Amino acid sequence: MSCSNTYEAVIISVGNELLIGKTINTNLTWLAKKLTVLGYKVRLGLEVRDECDDIAWAFRMALDTGARVVISTGGLGPTFDDMTLACLAKALERRLVLSEEALEMVRKKYASRGLELTEHRIKMAMLPEGAKPLPNPVGTAPGVLLDLDGTLVVALPGVPAEMKGIFEAHIEPILRERGPKIFLAERTVVCEGVPESSAAPIVDRAMKTSPRVYVKSHPSGGELTVPILGIHIQASADTPEEAEKAVEEALEVLIKGLQELGGRVEIR
Repeated sequence: MSCSNTYEAVIISVGNELLIGKTINTNLTWLAKKLTVLGYKVRLGLEVRDECDDIAWAFRMALDTGARVVISTGGLGPTFDDMTLACLAKALERRLVLSEEALEMVRKKYASRGLELTEHRIKMAMLPEGAKPLPNPVGTAPGVLLDLDGTLVVALPGVPAEMKGIFEAHIEPILRERGPKIFLAERTVVCEGVPESSAAPIVDRAMKTSPRVYVKSHPSGGELTVPILGIHIQASADTPEEAEKAVEEALEVLIKGLQELGGRVEIR
């Protein structure tokens, strides 16, 4: 493993479905945007099949770059082709061991549905030695965190809602603390009268005003009755002035687009 003082990241996406054209890799796009806003340079994005040698190779390659952050998505479930953690253990030359903490997370998830633990479900609690399980607020498979002499290795589920939930709750705070000293600017827009599906292209345009801008919509009300959208804009930059400028540019695109659709807009 090489050493680096730069704030670089590598994203590994695991799954045959990505490489046969069945599934678009939205996880990679989302993570790359998040990491960029946090001040990290995404050096590589690797897609690999559900083959242990390939997955282990991807982890070794990622670590050999000297990246401070390596994040994988996919392959944490209970089925035979969910093998990311076993392959990570192989890449690190560590044992795969049963984590009692992870097992309790899995047990509680299934118990809440009146289901018992099975061999396949217990598999989700088998982690590389020294790994920390991360609670999954949406699904059953815990995320996994390893700190290798300052390099953060993270394994997340492939289901987008689960991946995002674990990342935002447990990984993003660590990356903020360890990452480059950047300045953040934020705004929240509340829009009434525009469904989230209609606002989506406008949100996309606002995101494209800068690579350091992240925009997220949070719907309430009814999509087809009285839609209400809370839209959060966040920008990062090397100076407060640059961060504010980036937020204002994205805000201008949002407000104009939403008002053109008849939305009533309030900035908070």
